Amino acid sequence: MKLVLANCSASLSELKRDPAAVLAAAGGAAVAILNHNEPTAYLVPADTYEWLLDRIEDADLAQTVRERQSQLGEAIEVNLDQL
Repeated sequence: MKLVLANCSASLSELKRDPAAVLAAAGGAAVAILNHNEPTAYLVPADTYEWLLDRIEDADLAQTVRERQSQLGEAIEVNLDQL
């Protein structure tokens, strides 16, 4: 049995019957969509999805910064006037 990672859940039938009601019942939180009592998808509000994408992008940028900081010893000092 898979772990349901949401406080609200709905069956595929409920989602098909009235998607707006499913979203309203969740109150802005993620909804686990169940098929035969197993989570098959998660429905998240657009604002939450955008926030998640921003967090992923921030984590990727932080990783790039860490990688570049570890390469500071290989950096070549440059004077902007010489460019």
